[in-house]
Amino acid sequence: MTSTADLRVSSLFDFRNHVVLVTGGATGLGEMAAQGFVQNGAKVFIASRKESELKKTTDRINAIGPGKCEYIVADLKDKAGCDGLVKEIKKRTDRLTVLVNNTGVTWGAPYDDFPESGWDKLMALNVKSIFYMTVGLHDLLLKGTNADMPSRVINIASMAGIQTTDVTASGDGGLSAPGHGTYSCTFDSGLSDATILTSSLDGPSKAACIHLTKIQASKGVFPSRMTNFGIQKYMDTLLERQPTGRVGKPSDFAGLVLFLSSAASAHMTGNVIEIDGGSNLTGWRAKRRDTKI
Repeated sequence: MTSTADLRVSSLFDFRNHVVLVTGGATGLGEMAAQGFVQNGAKVFIASRKESELKKTTDRINAIGPGKCEYIVADLKDKAGCDGLVKEIKKRTDRLTVLVNNTGVTWGAPYDDFPESGWDKLMALNVKSIFYMTVGLHDLLLKGTNADMPSRVINIASMAGIQTTDVTASGDGGLSAPGHGTYSCTFDSGLSDATILTSSLDGPSKAACIHLTKIQASKGVFPSRMTNFGIQKYMDTLLERQPTGRVGKPSDFAGLVLFLSSAASAHMTGNVIEIDGGSNLTGWRAKRRDTKI
């Protein structure tokens, strides 16, 4: 069997036949993923609320090529918004090989005075949108797949879903805004939601054609609009307790997403993968050493 297998990198990591949707794809982690796919020849759709940001990112990525990026304005705050995006995607393509559920939001407010509207917004974007987007695009994700090359659903969560320590916390605040616990709950719920979806998608009756992975792409600290304020103020503290000695880079995130979408990971499904530089392993407790292994 091994003697006839094609184990060349060019074969294992060929994205020229991929059709990808990245929600929340105009900025941050979604933009990193979209660029990674386009630079490797895929056709990519990015979706977000703000057309100006979508157009700017689309133009920038298309100038790099060789793949192609298109944008769709969409607000996934409710089922109607998810259904609208699904409908538009089905107008533009008859198949998807990868769905990256990256839309997410945070909301800061006092623990004992947290508005119900904030809670509902967090749950809608961080939990409900994952379910309705995956269900809505199920038929497109099934088309043309088989057990050797399944389609992929990659849900982007936060380390906040499994990690409660904020090394920057102090009397005057920290990287985590007040009310951060509610944000954590939504991603913990998102993980449970993804687990249920995994068992639904990967049943034998589906011929293992859709594989779902949770990147709990569970991200650690990556530069983005959501984290910039904290990184600027607490960078020294973050790096002191970060085993790798740095925050995440686009190559870290895009590289992982590409691997999880490739033939090299076709036998993986239902996994929770942490990309946090080892911070969860140490609980932010151990000071970084200068030596690397």
